[in-house]
Amino acid sequence: MISKHKTKQQLILEVAALRSRIAQLESIRGASRGISRGSDHPSSSDAVTGLPTRSMFYNKLSMILANSGRGNSPLAVLFFCLDRFKLINDSLGYGVGDNLLKMVASRLTRCMRQDDTLCRPGKDEFMLLLSDVPDKDTVILVAGRIFEALATPFVLDNHELVINCSLGICMYPDGGENAESLIKNAYSAMQQARDKGKNNYCFFSPHLNAYEFSRLLMESDLRHAVSQHDFSLRFQPQMALNDGRIVGMEALIRWEHAEFGFVSPDDFIPLAEEVGLIEPIGEWVLRVACEHYILCQKCGCAPSRLAVNLSPLQLYRVGLASGISKILDETGLKPDCLEIEITEGALLKDYSTTISTLNALYRMGIQIAIDDFGTGYSSLAYLSQLPVSKLKIDKIFVSAITKDKRCAAISRVVVTLAHNLGMRVIAEGVETVEQLDYLRDLGCDEMQGFLLARPLTVEDSVRFLKSAAKTPPLGKN
Repeated sequence: MISKHKTKQQLILEVAALRSRIAQLESIRGASRGISRGSDHPSSSDAVTGLPTRSMFYNKLSMILANSGRGNSPLAVLFFCLDRFKLINDSLGYGVGDNLLKMVASRLTRCMRQDDTLCRPGKDEFMLLLSDVPDKDTVILVAGRIFEALATPFVLDNHELVINCSLGICMYPDGGENAESLIKNAYSAMQQARDKGKNNYCFFSPHLNAYEFSRLLMESDLRHAVSQHDFSLRFQPQMALNDGRIVGMEALIRWEHAEFGFVSPDDFIPLAEEVGLIEPIGEWVLRVACEHYILCQKCGCAPSRLAVNLSPLQLYRVGLASGISKILDETGLKPDCLEIEITEGALLKDYSTTISTLNALYRMGIQIAIDDFGTGYSSLAYLSQLPVSKLKIDKIFVSAITKDKRCAAISRVVVTLAHNLGMRVIAEGVETVEQLDYLRDLGCDEMQGFLLARPLTVEDSVRFLKSAAKTPPLGKN
């Protein structure tokens, strides 16, 4: 059996080999782009924007570095990409996409000095070489000008397009000593900026390489955890506010890493979605949660429903309803005992597939709840068309509901909206009696949070439910 240390060593070698191969392919691609049709002479400009090519950019950067002593000619490489450019190409056509690139290039050129170099290496990407920059503050000013230049909407074929970008910055000499490393590290910083959200920039620092490598190791360990079912579930009770009865429990996944201890779902669930592991994880969670609910039924302490979270990527998959039905049949759980929770943001993408899937689940008797309501941007018109039975007030609002008038107002609106649409409301993250009383006064239907119980192990949840069946833990005084 291969040891963990040996596995990591193998990964190090594989990463090095991959990077070497990528560098070779990039070199070949750059050379092929430089060859114009019908000619053996390399082109010095991009065919769409007229900007210098990647190879020209690389050569100029290499020449500047060769002609200067280490650190005597401070410079910066900026690598940035346009958000949602593929969507524009797919929906409006490549002609509109090309015209947009030309307009972007024109605006970016106005952010440059005479000695700076802007290029388009391909697709939705741009690189900017800033020579003779005294410090980071100067580069930040340039980044600000780039964001400002792109802030004004672009008008193309009667379409008004708002463009955001993510920007990575690598300074010489701290970020690298040659053109290849400076460009690569600027790209890594851009990826980090993209993770932070729209219109963000990020400076490269050595810890980014460590972050990328640790992420590779985490992905490998996550794949192993999926194959070995190396997860566990916790169950957090949900209580009715009118009489204190336990009416539900939410299944929450946990992963105890052999080296790092418990890894937050906020860290490994997005990674699972990105690398294509969320479906087997989601199926495992549903199956094990259903089996636990059946155990609670046999013990005579099962609440009226079991809540299980669903990733948007699962929601968009064709055949989800039949897959859930199969698990319900195999575990013996009745559909009307199951409640599927989806995030509000899941309603924004692939709406036709979403509503078709949710309607199929509703026809089976499964209840639908929208998690983190109020933090996304879902259309109320869409909400009125969906078979939703419950809205969940996000803990961000609940935590400040007795102190912040805006959070209280949002919570009040959610309760009123839900009741007018025939839905129930549950508040999550309730931690104080004051919050509980305030929610009762608002007319909120249910709650969950540390005030009632922390997420419980399988054994502890059974004990809690048995005790709560005899004496409601937070009933009205």
